[in-house]
Amino acid sequence: MPLSAPYLFVASMDVEPEKEAVFHDVYDTEHVPNLLKVPGVRAVTRMQGEPFAVSIGGAEQQIAHQGPRYSALYEIDGPHVLTSAAWASAVEQGRWPSEVRPYTHNRHHALYKLCGGGYGPHL
Repeated sequence: MPLSAPYLFVASMDVEPEKEAVFHDVYDTEHVPNLLKVPGVRAVTRMQGEPFAVSIGGAEQQIAHQGPRYSALYEIDGPHVLTSAAWASAVEQGRWPSEVRPYTHNRHHALYKLCGGGYGPHL
């Protein structure tokens, strides 16, 4: 899937098991819609890490998922988006600050700059 923006911001975290239902509900119905209103945010995709197998050097290797279980991938116009007043406001709206954020841990954030083109079939 080719990216629509020159930067990819990744926010990853784990959530307390008893808060997973509210985590998913708030992320999908409030947090992502609020962040999509921020100028410079083009798209958001949520992912869940899983174990997998891969063939390398003729041998299949089983790989356990490492790191936080959940990630959100934000396609953004640049690093300035993450420090904008609109971003700062959006991340504090709704139930996220009080009902979700306190129950997340193992948080990791990363920013990637596109360094090549998108590859694969284009529709």
